[in-house]
Amino acid sequence: MIFKEFDPLEDKILRIIDNDGKVINPKLMPDLDNDTIIKAYKDMLFERVADEMAVSYQRQGRMYTFPPNHGQEAIHIAAGMNMQEEDWLVPAFRELGVMLARGVTMKEIFLYYNGNEQGSNFANAKKVLPIAISIGTQYQHAAGIGYAIKYQKKDEVVFPFIGDGGTSTGDFNEALNFAAVWDAPVVFTIQNNQYAISVPISKQTKAKNLALKAVAFGMKGIKVDGNDIFAMHVAYKEAAEHARSGKGPILIEALTYRRGAHTTSDDPTKYRTKEEEDKWALTDPLVRLKKYMDEKGIWKEDEEKLIAKYKKEVDKQFLEAENFGPYPLNEVFDFMYTDMPEDLKRQKAEYEQFLNWKENR
Repeated sequence: MIFKEFDPLEDKILRIIDNDGKVINPKLMPDLDNDTIIKAYKDMLFERVADEMAVSYQRQGRMYTFPPNHGQEAIHIAAGMNMQEEDWLVPAFRELGVMLARGVTMKEIFLYYNGNEQGSNFANAKKVLPIAISIGTQYQHAAGIGYAIKYQKKDEVVFPFIGDGGTSTGDFNEALNFAAVWDAPVVFTIQNNQYAISVPISKQTKAKNLALKAVAFGMKGIKVDGNDIFAMHVAYKEAAEHARSGKGPILIEALTYRRGAHTTSDDPTKYRTKEEEDKWALTDPLVRLKKYMDEKGIWKEDEEKLIAKYKKEVDKQFLEAENFGPYPLNEVFDFMYTDMPEDLKRQKAEYEQFLNWKENR
């Protein structure tokens, strides 16, 4: 129903609550009990705390470059709420909340951003692909997985993510075309956070929105308020049902705003104004959901205590990652090929010689 009502060709947007947390589209309000809503808020809050602490660790020189997620939590948590156990998550690099929802730990995230490949192990997370830094490649992977699911007649859906800048890549277009032609059960998400590093969306595309890119490929698309947890929940619920029932892929444009830097190597003051940032701050997904809960009288927690608890847990996992131990040499060389080629054997031998020299000098 929502894919007809919110036609991207007409530039319509699915929104259920406004910036003050008031329900403006009651007929589409999802049937979620209070406990589920409270858990969603807590999950969003944990992601924000963890995200802010990750930036802090990087600024202290204790971790390498990190891509902040601040402002995009509603997309992540809503997606996690609608993924079944056997579904696949194919992330880019700004999907912290979805990864946590699937069972990835902050310790693994911290290991990854400290250059340790054990951070991609995901010991307790089922069917989560590693973080994809190469822009767009993950969409190809997702389309292929979706085709395999259909070929094997499995009851699974693939959830890949990309940023607005990634929609200009060949991989993005090829993946959508492939998935649509083969009716692959894939729910594609574009996190339109307004900037691909310093390039604004106005210079990324002439299209009036990104959801209508689905039209050219013969698939359903929808533009959603990405800072509205309820709208995102409805979109993911119907998209997953659509894909799972064999009707083909869906493209969701989640309209949001990257409140922080592109990565900790970036300075957003070079390309956007404080006035713009202040305007988008009014749409903050946590603030909107909190206002909704306050109006309904369902939020009873002491938020400061909750934040302190989350900080303690995140710091514990960071310390475990920071003190993880030396990086095994075989992790670098032994697992790329079944039979190691000669050039890698030479590189490994040369590096072992260097380590021996370094130890004995």
